[in-house]
Amino acid sequence: MTRVSISAPAISDIERRDLVVTGMTCASCVASVEDALKGVPGVHAADVNLATERARVELASGTADTALVRAVERAGYGALVLSKDREERAGIEAREREARAAHLRSLRTRLGVAAALALPTIVLSMADLVFSDLANAPWRAPVLFALATPVQLWSAQPFYRGALSAARHGRADMNTLVVVGTTAAYVVSVLATFLGQLFVSMRLDPRAFLYYDTATVIVALILVGRYLEARARARTSDEMRALAALGAKTAHVRRPGGMEEDVPVERLAVGDVVIVRPAETIASDGLVLAGSSAVDESMVTGESIPVEKGPGDPVTGGTRNATGSFRFRVTKVGEDTLLAQIVRMVEEAQGSKAPIQRLVDRIAAVFVPLVIALAIGSGAIWLVFGPQPSLGFALSAFVAVLIIACPCALGLATPTAIIVGTGRGAARGILIKSAEALEAARHLDVVAFDKTGTLTVGRPQVVNYMSCAEIGETEVLRLVASAELRSEHPLAAAVVEYARERGIELAEPSLLEAIPGQGVHAVVEGRDVWVGNAALARAHGFADLEDGSLARQQDEGRTVLVATIDGAPGATIAAADVPRAASRDAIAECRRMGLRTLLVSGDAPRAAEAVARALGIDDVRAGVRPNAKAELVAELQRGGRRVAMVGDGVNDAPALAQADLGIAIGSGTDVAIATADVVLVGGDPRGVPRAIRLARRTVATIRQNLFWAFVYNVALIPVAAGLLYPFTGWLLSPVLAAGAMALSSVTVVSNSLRLRTADIG
Repeated sequence: MTRVSISAPAISDIERRDLVVTGMTCASCVASVEDALKGVPGVHAADVNLATERARVELASGTADTALVRAVERAGYGALVLSKDREERAGIEAREREARAAHLRSLRTRLGVAAALALPTIVLSMADLVFSDLANAPWRAPVLFALATPVQLWSAQPFYRGALSAARHGRADMNTLVVVGTTAAYVVSVLATFLGQLFVSMRLDPRAFLYYDTATVIVALILVGRYLEARARARTSDEMRALAALGAKTAHVRRPGGMEEDVPVERLAVGDVVIVRPAETIASDGLVLAGSSAVDESMVTGESIPVEKGPGDPVTGGTRNATGSFRFRVTKVGEDTLLAQIVRMVEEAQGSKAPIQRLVDRIAAVFVPLVIALAIGSGAIWLVFGPQPSLGFALSAFVAVLIIACPCALGLATPTAIIVGTGRGAARGILIKSAEALEAARHLDVVAFDKTGTLTVGRPQVVNYMSCAEIGETEVLRLVASAELRSEHPLAAAVVEYARERGIELAEPSLLEAIPGQGVHAVVEGRDVWVGNAALARAHGFADLEDGSLARQQDEGRTVLVATIDGAPGATIAAADVPRAASRDAIAECRRMGLRTLLVSGDAPRAAEAVARALGIDDVRAGVRPNAKAELVAELQRGGRRVAMVGDGVNDAPALAQADLGIAIGSGTDVAIATADVVLVGGDPRGVPRAIRLARRTVATIRQNLFWAFVYNVALIPVAAGLLYPFTGWLLSPVLAAGAMALSSVTVVSNSLRLRTADIG
């Protein structure tokens, strides 16, 4: 992915504002709001999202918020700046949800009235086909007028408000198309009803110009589309609202002296000790001090199996405790917690635009004026060259072109898919930071993995233990692990952990001497114990140590410790940084997806190659210095490769930034997470193929949506204009045009919603 560098002084001068924008209905509205915001002095960039009804503005420091709001209002829309204060922002968002609910209720009521009146209007309009006497009934036209007028003047009121607002600001939008089309049909019908002699004087039958059914049905169908679209758009961010609401409301804080106090989570401070009881939600991020329990972390990792927690283990705010109880010390609060960061990341991703959407927005900016011109042109051609009654054919083509071309579907095609896709990812512990990341994932052909901490657990573990003494395997292990008990070396920690996992109680050494670069010497319960490398072992009683055995272990990437007890051979212990349990599945899935896998490691070639063999990785680059990882990625890119880099450490950050797609293991460092385009919250490497598959499906959905939107909005315009009439005698009815337009928006949103249940592995 291409990244733009900004000089340090510029960064400090640029701020960001998020606005709620109301009144948008189509892609041309998006373009109008963006143009209005970009016209404010000091604004560097503005992105407006129809599906989320949000605007993201980058502006010079000191630019007044009121200038942004006034610019949007001058363009004919409503705007409200979202505060950075958490409580104030929550209040604004709550009012926004209430406004959306009220809007849905209003649409439902207007739709109910329109549908109730449109049905008898259609029946009465078509009844003369069965009962010919009705065609000449003097009361027929006035009754149709009475049925259609409430629909045109009340049910269609939102369209008129939008169109008038657009007209006041010198532009046209979807509402303009609907209003011009339905008003034309309604006004001609009213003229035919009350000024029939005018038509007769032109040798026209006024009964042929009663288009009340066209006007009412178009309004009803478009209201159906608006209502279903609004309801579906409200559903697209359900996962994120549910995620944000998962946090605890209060916490049991232990005060000095053992007193316990219940406090709101907003008042928690770093360093507070919180008590968690069975079935409670954990209030904030922290480290367990005492007690143990299983914790359901599915809300942030997507994994349903509870994770055992004990002293020293991290816990995440918003996750749910099972049956045990424990105390933890708060390490992060408020906006710094993982849950808050997840919500913020996904909100930013949902507000971002894919590159293809920017092209759509540019098209939409000129689309509506072009459609109006096409409608007028087609109507004029029918009026001049069409068969009699040419006015009827002209009006039908004029209205059909206006209605079929409403660009709602174009405006919703991309943002709805991005919202649902990123929300789906968040529910599975996959945080996709931007729409650009989705596009980048589609074109990948190489996935480069860091080794330590990414594919491996990140610390050595004992993988082979062989006792050589006659005092028994358990006793030998007890003495060796006791000798290592106070050593700070990672290999010593691995031996101690190995012994404790087998339930062995260790003894405190009475003497401990560290020998730099070789090992340790300890006295445990009167026994003389040496643990270290082969040279140390040979010098203290393990003269017949086999070099061949050591070499075989080292060829497999293992480090071998040798122990002697009282001057005699004691044991050999092989330790290695072992692959995570899920790493092999992750690599296999990447290869099934047609991706070439590469292991990048600073380790010695033998250790790296051993891990690569165990996991089935295609290629290995070992001994790569931290600052050379980014250059390695750049080298692959110069060779025409699209590269994803997966890492977890500070030394991976430059490579994550250089890669076309940077993927950070979420259990890693903050700098790696900040640099990456995708974050895997739970640290499971299987999230890599899941993220890529989700991105590919989301981009595929966007392309499907755009295809259908263009089919409806472009391909059917010539049909609506009457292109097929000379060959088939068929002219698209404005009613069918309205149905197709409403169906286009519903199709796009419904297709996006399928991502909520997509199988991503």
